[in-house]
Order: sequence, then C-alpha cells, then structure tokens
Amino acid sequence: MGCKNTIFLALVVVLITKEALAEQHVVGGSQAWDESTDFNSWVSGQTFKVGDQLVFKYSSGLHSVVELGSESEYKNCDLGSAVNSMSSGNDVVKLNKPGTRYFACGTLGHCGQGMKVKITTVSGTSSPPSSSSSSSSPTSSSASQGFISLVVIVALLIASLVIQF
Repeated sequence: MGCKNTIFLALVVVLITKEALAEQHVVGGSQAWDESTDFNSWVSGQTFKVGDQLVFKYSSGLHSVVELGSESEYKNCDLGSAVNSMSSGNDVVKLNKPGTRYFACGTLGHCGQGMKVKITTVSGTSSPPSSSSSSSSPTSSSASQGFISLVVIVALLIASLVIQF
C-alpha cells in the first residue's frame, strides 16, 4: 500500500511542478496589448514553452484579441475566419502544444497598423535565448516561486518516503 501512495504522490509532484514552472507572458510587456507597442521587438526577447500562458491586457471596448488560423490570414489581417475571439480586456491563452499561433486586434484597422503578434511555442525542454535585456524574463518572480514550490514538494516527497521505512 505504501508503494502505491508514493507513486501517486510522485505523479502529483510532477503535475504541480509542471504548472509551477510555467510562465505568464503579458503580451507587449509593460505597454501591453496596444497600438503603440512594437510586438516584433517584444517577441524577439521571449521564449514561449508548452504550458506557458499569454495574457492580453487592454481596454475592453477599445481593443480585442482574435486568433487567426494561418500565416496568410495573419499577414493579410484577414479577421473573417478567426479561430477564437476574446474581448474581456484580460484574456488568457494557454500554450498547450508546440507550433506557431497568430493573434491580432479585432478592432477595424488596428491589425493593419501592426497590432498583431506571431507566437512560436517550443517544447518545455528548450533553453531561453541568451539576452541581457530585462524584457526577456517578464516573470522571473514566477520562476522563483516555481523553484521554491519544487523544493517544498521534493522535501515532502522525501519525508513521506522516510516515514514509510
């Protein structure tokens, strides 16, 4: 019975650790989802991993977020066949698999003015780009909290193993 409990606890640890190490990327950084933001520069300093989340922060009613299904739709700002549309002003998108996703503002004319972003998600084992810019680590406190959570969970796992013997 003790072995089954240990295996169950180990699985819980793996799941919690994966979530704890995921990052939240506020799209556009401190400027957020806005027409004045240089999204190409912002993206170049980021590494997006499976499990991470994109957070689109903006004034609801002034902007929205539309997910587009292809690079062609992205390049041409073709919002007519959107995969998803959001308008809360604090939209969260989970990056659940590797690949490229395309987002644009749904407000007329904004996409054409550059309010769009192309996100390429890599598997969680990749290392972040080397950059001294502070914008490349928008959630370093989240990573620190994740590490602390990991240490606590490992300590609990070790304690449960010691108690069993």
